[in-house]
Amino acid sequence: MFRRPLRAAAVAALLAVASAPTLAVEPFTADYAANYMGMQANGRMTLAPDGANRWKYSLEVNGAGARLAQSTVFEADGERWRPLSGNDTQGGESGLAAMLVKKRSINATYDWGKGQATWDGDVKPDRKGPVKLQPGDVDGMLMNLALVRDFAAGKPMSYRLVEDGRVKRQVFKPAGTDTVTVGGKSHKATRVTWKDDSRSITAWIVDGLPVPARILQQRGGRDHIDLQLKSLR
Repeated sequence: MFRRPLRAAAVAALLAVASAPTLAVEPFTADYAANYMGMQANGRMTLAPDGANRWKYSLEVNGAGARLAQSTVFEADGERWRPLSGNDTQGGESGLAAMLVKKRSINATYDWGKGQATWDGDVKPDRKGPVKLQPGDVDGMLMNLALVRDFAAGKPMSYRLVEDGRVKRQVFKPAGTDTVTVGGKSHKATRVTWKDDSRSITAWIVDGLPVPARILQQRGGRDHIDLQLKSLR
């Protein structure tokens, strides 16, 4: 979902354009209230056309002197979505954020013709790839979209995540329901989670909303980033 500091998931968890039974990709802008490492900020997620059968999905979080930006360009052919390129940039520009958030920018290329993924920028030599691609592979951002899509369709939420020069299997499972508030209205949300020994990602999915109403990433049992939906258009 979001990449490195934001995800694993995460940001996010996770986002998705999903409707059942027709799984159509449609543009949106979602504004979130964000809490990043204890700092209050604002988050915005957008999905916009980027050419024939191509879409650009972006996340920006700004506030308290910190800026994080992630994006992926992917190809959508029916239910088959695959990443083509991605960028992950973060940095602390002032105040406490300048000490907590290290400046970094990483680019990813998913070359399906060659069947491999590579990375450049502020990345360790052993994380540059290439990594062999398989049908169904996703990056962290695209996994957010696929998560909500597959939940709405009643499909298994299991993903082969190819990111940062590594391959990971991440499986999300339903973990109960909660009440969330979006735009002053209460909604019943299904909570879906993934976790390993040190990290977890939780997304709250509301029927009829194309994006998660909330996304929470924890590290070592502590909140790392928390995004709560304020508005959607």
